[in-house]
Amino acid sequence: MRAASAISTRSPVEIEDLTKDYGDVRALDGVSLQTAPGEIFGLLGHNGAGKSTMIRILTGRAKPTSGRVRVLGHDVPRDLQAVRGQINLVADTPNVYERATAKENLELFCGLYGLPRSRALEALEHVRLGSVAERKVKTFSTGMRQRLLLARALLNSPRVLFLDEPTRGLDPRSARDLHQTVTALAAGGTTIFLTTHNMNDADELCQRVAFLAEGRLVALDTPRALKLSLTNRAPEVEVVLDDGTQARLKLDKPPDAAALQELIAASRIRSMHSLEPTLADVFIHLAGRSLEDDRAEETDQW
Repeated sequence: MRAASAISTRSPVEIEDLTKDYGDVRALDGVSLQTAPGEIFGLLGHNGAGKSTMIRILTGRAKPTSGRVRVLGHDVPRDLQAVRGQINLVADTPNVYERATAKENLELFCGLYGLPRSRALEALEHVRLGSVAERKVKTFSTGMRQRLLLARALLNSPRVLFLDEPTRGLDPRSARDLHQTVTALAAGGTTIFLTTHNMNDADELCQRVAFLAEGRLVALDTPRALKLSLTNRAPEVEVVLDDGTQARLKLDKPPDAAALQELIAASRIRSMHSLEPTLADVFIHLAGRSLEDDRAEETDQW
């Protein structure tokens, strides 16, 4: 695949005071942010927080109520045609032709993009699906289908790639493979803008993350900086006892501190380590509840 190495130093995605209303419901409320070239940028939030709405606006499928959105220096959706061939999207719906082969699926889109059919196999090789190019998609696992969607989005060598819940439903190995592919794309200069429920994805992949709560931006920084913002909380340890049971103890609580001393004196501790703040802790602190509280599929309901 052609590397997107000639990207301008200008921010590929610029959002200024973005607001989106659906009737009386405000989906996005004055959001402003920018991405850097080659950055993996994560957008996190509960169901209905406005993540998918923002992706739809950035890809020209919805119009903002107010504010300004620029992608690769062009106003969207007004100048969408100028950037359409330089961006792409991997949505969270597996919209592929199951009775066709992987290669046939991509060749169809090569025709729509005006690209040579040879690009199909090239894209499949890029996501390690070249060996199954002639297999029908109905035989693919969930992870293979997700990689096929990614290959399809890479056909036009996008300078900005939008990913909506890219690891949803993937097993750990498939998720790791996807992480490696996304990281390699960013290293080649492609800017990645992703939404996710998965805090591990955000922590491992993203250079910066933004938290949305009820349509408003409540935090934007590197995962490390956000976690360090909670280092003033009470020290906490997790211990594994000689019988295999686990316990979490907060050392600022006298009963827990006394219990820890007793366990040490009785030589009952097999292992012990301090618990550092996680990205999930930061999100709960800022948004009031965990993303795990969302049981419904992430559609943003708009």
